[in-house]
Amino acid sequence: MSLHASPIDLLSDGHIHTRFCHHAIGEMEEYVLAAINKGLKEICFLEHMEAGIRYPETTWLTEEDFELYFSEGKRLRGKYPDQITIGLGVEVGYNPERSEELLERLSGRQWDRIGVSFHYANIPGHSHHLNLLSRKEENIRRARDIGPEWLLSNYFEVLTEAVCTLPGTVLCHLDAALRYIPDLRYSVEHLDRIEQLLRAVKSRGMAAEINTSGLPIRGEPFPARTVLRMIMDHGIPLVAGSDAHRPEDVGRSFDMLEEYITSAVSPSPPRETWR
Repeated sequence: MSLHASPIDLLSDGHIHTRFCHHAIGEMEEYVLAAINKGLKEICFLEHMEAGIRYPETTWLTEEDFELYFSEGKRLRGKYPDQITIGLGVEVGYNPERSEELLERLSGRQWDRIGVSFHYANIPGHSHHLNLLSRKEENIRRARDIGPEWLLSNYFEVLTEAVCTLPGTVLCHLDAALRYIPDLRYSVEHLDRIEQLLRAVKSRGMAAEINTSGLPIRGEPFPARTVLRMIMDHGIPLVAGSDAHRPEDVGRSFDMLEEYITSAVSPSPPRETWR
């Protein structure tokens, strides 16, 4: 069925982080209470898993962290069973050089959702991976020096491989790479690569995320309307995610998503190259 007639569940936030990822704040219970206070019926924690990343900071969970994460999540399920449904998921940052390790780690747990993303690019001749989603000046400078056009082509290529390799259920923030470089332009090649990515998402039976963390960064969610229209043309289901890194961000700006989706459909946006 075409998604043009399918609503998005605005009472479910499917992308929430906590202090376990080392770059968010707040205990899991604080996020649960924030969701209940906002009238949400369901949330899914989607904590970071990475493998083999060389980076000055750790922005993901260790296996010991995941043990604590699951233990606390199960406790909260028992405490709030009649108020909210709590999912325990993972956002897997794909590393092509460690695909087998990621698959092994994923197979060791029962996940309610497996989000697929690609955060860290391995650049030949560089000692550290490049964080493609970073706001830090050093990462932005490196991205400009390497070349945003090439980085975006590589991003979509690796993300397509990730979708085809991992047992993912949701594609996260599709067009968020290099989000702190203003006025990025997608070429026809980039849009063709997005088409290939979406065909893979469709064939794997995955959903695509509308991520409202894009609003304070660029004034609209991830993905942009042009890309959202492409997703909808493929009949790929949509799920809402806040990408919350603070309890108060849970469910942020979900009240504008229905209008945003409608605006991506009618009138039909042009096949433009602007993000």
